[in-house]
Amino acid sequence: MSLPAPSSSSTCLVTGASSGIGADIARELARRGHGVTLVARREERLRELADEVSGAYGIRAETVAADVGDASERDRVRSEVAERGLTVDALVNNAGFGTGGRFQDLDPNREREMVQLNVVALHSLCADFVPEMIDRGRGAILNVASTVAFQPLPRQATYAATKAFVLAFTEALYADLHDTGVTATALCPGITRTEFFEVGGMESEASNAPDFAMKDSTEVARVGVDAMASGRRVAIPGAFNRVSAASGRLTPRSVLVPLMRRFYPVGK
Repeated sequence: MSLPAPSSSSTCLVTGASSGIGADIARELARRGHGVTLVARREERLRELADEVSGAYGIRAETVAADVGDASERDRVRSEVAERGLTVDALVNNAGFGTGGRFQDLDPNREREMVQLNVVALHSLCADFVPEMIDRGRGAILNVASTVAFQPLPRQATYAATKAFVLAFTEALYADLHDTGVTATALCPGITRTEFFEVGGMESEASNAPDFAMKDSTEVARVGVDAMASGRRVAIPGAFNRVSAASGRLTPRSVLVPLMRRFYPVGK
């Protein structure tokens, strides 16, 4: 089984749902008739999105304003979902951020926060909800990685490493879940038109990217939900990104890393 059919008591929990890919994944799920629980720090944006999708598609849309990078906040999300009588049939781990620059020049506290959100929060939420899905014999996980997961990336060392974890973990989880009725999918977008680069101080990466490499978050969301619905292991939106990912996996690190250091446009 892949993405379970919607019901009155089921929900798709989407983290990082206040903007960008997360918001558009929530819209895509709602368009297909699934109830959603929207989780992010910005409560006003969550409420606006909940009103939008419930009004447009007649689904139940809940909001939980929380920073899932904080362990106590994750516990609160789980408690609030249970108190509202909801069953999480799909978990979308989208919350995350990146930074740009040489590792030694970046704020170490911000780098640690990135690991907590991109890695620890995702891992913890899977640990919270996957066993329950297995007990019910149904469920779907969508973990948002990135094409940077396929190779080390100078000037985004921590970010690329966190996304490499997401990809490796999800691919292994996919195998562990075989014959349980639960699936795990890694969504690996490339450069996407969202607030991501502005938040991470990486406007130069977006401005230097060729138009053919850029994807809209609506397209990325559709690819991700399609992949989750069909129980695919990995989804990479766009031919250019699929070629880039394959190159990152196949090119020897002794060749790849110096090239990336020389040509990658982020930072000093």
